[in-house]
Amino acid sequence: MREWWVHVGLICIPLVAVYLHIPPPHLSPSLQKWHTAGELFHFRDREIFYRDSFGALGSSDVIILLHGFPTSSFDWNKIWEPLTQRFHRVIALDFLGFGFSDKPRPHKYSIFEQASVVEALVAHLGLSNQRVNLVSHDYGDTVALELLYRSDQNRTGHLIINSLCLSNGGVFPETNYPRLLQTLLKDSSILAPVLMRLTNYKLFQRGIGHVFGPYTQPTDAEFWDMWTGLRYNDGNLVLDSILQYINQRSKHRERWVGTLTSTIIPLHMIYGPLDPVNPHPQFIRLYKQLVQRSTITILDEHISHYPQLEDPTGFLNAYLNFIHSF
Repeated sequence: MREWWVHVGLICIPLVAVYLHIPPPHLSPSLQKWHTAGELFHFRDREIFYRDSFGALGSSDVIILLHGFPTSSFDWNKIWEPLTQRFHRVIALDFLGFGFSDKPRPHKYSIFEQASVVEALVAHLGLSNQRVNLVSHDYGDTVALELLYRSDQNRTGHLIINSLCLSNGGVFPETNYPRLLQTLLKDSSILAPVLMRLTNYKLFQRGIGHVFGPYTQPTDAEFWDMWTGLRYNDGNLVLDSILQYINQRSKHRERWVGTLTSTIIPLHMIYGPLDPVNPHPQFIRLYKQLVQRSTITILDEHISHYPQLEDPTGFLNAYLNFIHSF
């Protein structure tokens, strides 16, 4: 009996070793097209991926799109072309540690650094003196609030923000409910390295699927593109460090919620009400109470945490109505 278990162990150990170092998947044609259309710029010796499309003639308006966790700028692909028909320039980036950008480890990822990445990109593109419209989602909402704080405080190098549209981000720690795996990764220094290596496509698909509505689930190809973006440059191995943003939201709540409630910049919130991370009605009730100057669009009841992917038409219409309102 003992010899049988020894043989099983000898077989399993190399199999597990191979599994834990499984190479990242190849880019799909759609993801390869997105990658090819982008460029890189250097931020503190790190390469940051971005896309910059010139669109509508006769317009000088610039829009910058800030993606969420754990995905990438590809989250905006369903509304990219329509936005180029309205805006002169449509810009999106992969934050450090995400998508096609560098994913250094070990590294102390922070919302403050990501905001500096955005400011550096704007300077790189020669837009430091240009008014820009920000659209953000999830993790990107918190980056946007740091950018808003710097703008309102007239910090050196700040963006000139024309408007801000948020969507389904945990801007209030008290109404934000991270998934169990996120909590384990951010708080367990012992388990996190093991969990990051054990995370596979099936676990990822299940986790992401839980924050989409039952009728708006991604296709298999879309799930795979999200997973590919995460695995690119071993992004699964930096999740624990990136997830410290949840703790940063709590620590700096006064700074970020304070600027949200006091700014005079036009604000809008596009909200998928089936979101289990920022649930209805607690989240939107608190938002209405604290951010009284903001307008709000609540999408159909079956739309969840990724409104720009689940209901791109509804998201786009809500945003354009906001832009045309001031």
